[in-house]
This record gives sequence, structure tokens and C-alpha cells, in this order.
Amino acid sequence: MKKVALVTSMLVASLCSTVTYADEGLEKALKSDFRQAKNVSRDVYRHPTETLTFFGIAPNQTVIELWPGNGWYAEVLGPYLAKEGQYIAASFETSPATDTSGNRYRSKAGTKFEAWMTANKAEFGKAKILTFDPPNKMDLGADGSADMVLTFRNLHNWASSDQLENVFAASYKVLKEGGVFGVVEHRANAGMNFSSGYMDQAAMITLAEKVGFTLAQSAEINANPKDTKDYPKGVWTLPPSYALGDTDKDKYQAIGESDRMTLKFVKTSR
Repeated sequence: MKKVALVTSMLVASLCSTVTYADEGLEKALKSDFRQAKNVSRDVYRHPTETLTFFGIAPNQTVIELWPGNGWYAEVLGPYLAKEGQYIAASFETSPATDTSGNRYRSKAGTKFEAWMTANKAEFGKAKILTFDPPNKMDLGADGSADMVLTFRNLHNWASSDQLENVFAASYKVLKEGGVFGVVEHRANAGMNFSSGYMDQAAMITLAEKVGFTLAQSAEINANPKDTKDYPKGVWTLPPSYALGDTDKDKYQAIGESDRMTLKFVKTSR
């Protein structure tokens, strides 16, 4: 019995050591001076520690972030993965073939993001950027090469161009068996249109399962019961966008950022 107890104790100690190591790495990345103060101030709404822990991130993984935008999560993921893993930013097309307001916005943001990552190579290790522009450029890497694909508040953008299923399928393809597809998105009330910026949670689960994913777990980490979702400018009425400017700004500031679904899918054999 003593031998069994000793072995059990050693296993528990080993597991705790592994978890603590991962947590310490996240804590270090989150508390780093590399993060901009304006981004740190939004942790109260975005819960990065809880969110990334829920997805099961580890410092030795290859993690792809779809459309990292201005780099809010990249500031955390890049340094966290720099030593043992790899951060891959599937970013915007910077040389779009057509001139639209959306393409201009994404091109400008993508160019700025690339310049920022290039200027901070020391923080990112062997991180890299690839262009992800559904449906024109969908290659996220070699099949079965990534441990995790993450997307934060992007689903409504792909829904507007009828590319959601393509994006989910590309994510499934690049993941290893057992790999995780982590989704955070503005959560709709029943009957809402994606033009509001909010998406139906049940529909997103159904779509993910259609391409082969299994829903491992959902969480209320990023829920906000104050969000009534009935605003003049959709989700962009709320912070940080404040689409109405100073009109009722105090009201929307008190509500905070949107109510969000947090979904963890796993790649399983089809």
C-alpha cells in the first residue's frame, strides 16, 4: 500500500508541476510589459487566463490564430509559445484584388500587424504569418500540423461572406487528431441576424459538427448578462467600438463588452 501511495503521490506531484508550469507561463505573458496598457485594461471583459486555460493551451503547442486583427491575443500567445511552441497568425490579405471598404480596412490592419510582429521578433520566437483570405486563400498549413486553432469574435465576418463552413473545414483539416478548435464569439438571442455582429450558438455547434468536430465543452467564461443585444448599431454600439460616439456612452460603458459564447471543439476521426 505504501508503494502504491508513493507512486500515486509522485504522479499527482508531476501533474501539478505540469499545470503550474503552464499557468506560470501564462501569468508571465499576461503580466509582461510587452502588453499594451489599453489591452490589459480589457482583461476584465476578455478573461484571457480563464479562456486559454479552458481551451487547454500548453507552451509547447503549435497554435494558429485566425484573423488576429490588431494583435490583442497575439501579445499573449506569441511570447507564451516563443520558447517551446509556435504561434502562427493567419492574418488579413494585405494586397486585395478588389477595392472595397472591407478590403481596405483589412489590408491596412494586416500591414500594421505584420510590421508590429516583424519589429518584435525577439518576443515571438519562430512565429510566422500567413495570409488567410476566404475563399481565395484557405491554406492554414500541412494537414494535421497544428495542436490548436483559435478565433476570437470573427465568425460574423465570415458569415457575412458565406464562408463560415469553409473556415471551419480549413481549421479541421490543419489540426492534429485530438486537436482543439477554440471559438469565442458574440452570442445572439434567438432570431437575430448576423448583421448585428451576434451569432447563434446552437447553429455554430451544428456547423462545427457538420465538418467533423465534436463539442468537448462550452463555458460561460465570457458571458455578460447585462448585454441586451438590442442596440442601434448592433454589437458595435458597445465598447470598445462605441459606434454611437458619445451618445449614451455611459450607459453602454456600464454594460461592458458583449455577451460571448466560448466553445471548445475537438477533431475526431470521421
